[in-house]
Amino acid sequence: MVAVDRGRYTCDLAGRQVVAMRARELGRRGVVVGDRVAIVGDLSGNPGSLARIVRIQDRTSVLMRTADDDQTTPEGRVERVLVANADQLVIVSSLADPPPRTGFIDRCLVAAYDAEIDPLLCLTKADLAEPAGVLDYYAILDLPHVLCRPDSDLGPVVERLAGRLSVLVGHSGVGKSTLVNRLVPDADRRVGVVSAVGKGRHTSTSAVALPLPEEEGWIIDTPGIRSFGLAHVSADSLLHGFPDLVQASVNCPPGCDHAGTAGNCGLDALVAAGGADPRRLASFRRLLASRLGEPEPDRGTDPDEGQATST
Repeated sequence: MVAVDRGRYTCDLAGRQVVAMRARELGRRGVVVGDRVAIVGDLSGNPGSLARIVRIQDRTSVLMRTADDDQTTPEGRVERVLVANADQLVIVSSLADPPPRTGFIDRCLVAAYDAEIDPLLCLTKADLAEPAGVLDYYAILDLPHVLCRPDSDLGPVVERLAGRLSVLVGHSGVGKSTLVNRLVPDADRRVGVVSAVGKGRHTSTSAVALPLPEEEGWIIDTPGIRSFGLAHVSADSLLHGFPDLVQASVNCPPGCDHAGTAGNCGLDALVAAGGADPRRLASFRRLLASRLGEPEPDRGTDPDEGQATST
């Protein structure tokens, strides 16, 4: 699957692009970017031709996002499948203009671990700021990362993408479309500018899969998003998105909600003993509160407000 546009699906058939529509026999089952499908009908790929998608193969992974975090509202319970069959989530974050937001990165990591796909942190605009602050925050996770500068060699990035189906996510303005255009020169993804208040314009309007030139691999570019809702992720899975904290939960009393309000939480004991970064525990609890529709402690209502300082 290459792209989805108003009920028409552009499919890759041995390097040939074939436009298809969903057959009635699929019922209400949706087709998303990354799906592997069986198609029949006109497979020529000629202008005006139209095939039919008659079967969707079993998905190896599903990356999902909830519209909102609040489980008490209809919007907060709406789950959306972003892509299917991805085996790597590339979290694109700029080091400056706009600054990196660890809250957003943490959310993406939770989503990746929940979907059982590998995360990769891609730090752009490395010519404007050093990555030390961000990398220090994630040092305990041994999180794979790549740095990108304008006109720098993309060899390390391509090496991480080769042979894989990778989905790129990031805030608008972080340089994701610029990166895609460099990786796939004929992609022609729209590039926006960052406003004076550090918020980028939303440029990509739909997810699209693109083959890497001269490589056995695909990237899926997604529209810039403000937040990554996790209401569809259970509380236990949310904690497992923080592998540096999860082991300490065995020391929690029965029924502990890990919110830190009842006392005797094993996560607090871990931090007090110097076994974990207190910023990581604070981030977990912000996400936990947000998932329940509660204002996040000390952060108002913006789930992605947490920032790392680059030195």
